[in-house]
Amino acid sequence: MEIKKLLALLLAATMTLSLAACGGGETSAPESTTPAETGTTETTPAETGSAGGNLVGVAMPTKDLQRWNQDGENMKAQLEAAGYTVDLQYAANDIPTQVSQIENMVANGCEVLVIASIDGEALGTALDQAKAAGIPVISYDRLIMNSDAVSYYATFDNWNVGVKQGEYIVEALDLENAGDKTYNIEFITGDPGDNNINFFFDGAMSVLQPYLDAGTLVCPSGQTEKQTVATANWASDAAQSRFENILASYYADGTQLDVVLASNDSTALGVANALASSYTGAYPILTGQDCDIANVKNIVAGKQSMSVFKDTRDLAAKTVEMVDALMKGSEPPINDTETYDNGTGIIPSYLCEPVVCTTENYQELLVDSGYYTEADLAS
Repeated sequence: MEIKKLLALLLAATMTLSLAACGGGETSAPESTTPAETGTTETTPAETGSAGGNLVGVAMPTKDLQRWNQDGENMKAQLEAAGYTVDLQYAANDIPTQVSQIENMVANGCEVLVIASIDGEALGTALDQAKAAGIPVISYDRLIMNSDAVSYYATFDNWNVGVKQGEYIVEALDLENAGDKTYNIEFITGDPGDNNINFFFDGAMSVLQPYLDAGTLVCPSGQTEKQTVATANWASDAAQSRFENILASYYADGTQLDVVLASNDSTALGVANALASSYTGAYPILTGQDCDIANVKNIVAGKQSMSVFKDTRDLAAKTVEMVDALMKGSEPPINDTETYDNGTGIIPSYLCEPVVCTTENYQELLVDSGYYTEADLAS
């Protein structure tokens, strides 16, 4: 009998241990695919599943453009300084990779997601998972379209970016006093999947269109429609290739190119490279945006006229404020509830102000403020 009692006790103990192990499995974080396994992500994420409700997912589109490196690192540093653990990932401009990264962030227990999308129309499945899990989504700088999972939008006043570019052209050419003089202009904007091009390009055209209608501005290539002048992935090499074709087709006979409206610095860099390779006329006015290092050097060298400075430190700081408010159950800072409709309704937004950068103020704006060092901008 004693042997039977001992066996019964051992069996009961074994069953108790087995049940305890099963219970522990239910509370552990789900397994996820790491960047090393996918082979397409650009950073290794922070440790997940151990943040105790302090985990923030930050999804950036690519490291190919300087500004996204700055945005990601600025936000990571400021979130960590505020006491949060950050899962920062870059998707190499590959949509399936970004979808997978966001799905993993949801599965790993991120409390808030900050997403700068590659394509604002392509994140449906991942966003559905975030919404089902009750995770707030802050769309960062690029508005995510047609998803009611988007809670807030943090960006710059992107319409005003385009307006400032257009106004610079009007003032530089003194178009209001042009009389019978005409000026040749060409256009280039960014990726058609980025909703921001609607604000950048349309903002600029709101200023320039009257001069096109009056014949003061003339576009020899005839390429003035937004979709025609778009540039996939905002890629400099694609911008350069297109402009080399424009120069060969419309300016090889000595026709003067007076101005190029480029919506950002990566496309402006492509235009500058094309001009350097094949254009022999007087250098045109060339606009840009972001104040990338290569473009600031071009501004100093007279190869780009201006860039619109969007201080990513300010945008990162405001986004951190929004995250912090959401984490603490309070309302995030908002200053616009009218402008940005993503197809499901107006998205409450915070808009930071852009500033024009030229040779006259780049030192104060970029160097004295600590955004760049003198060494960064050295030739």
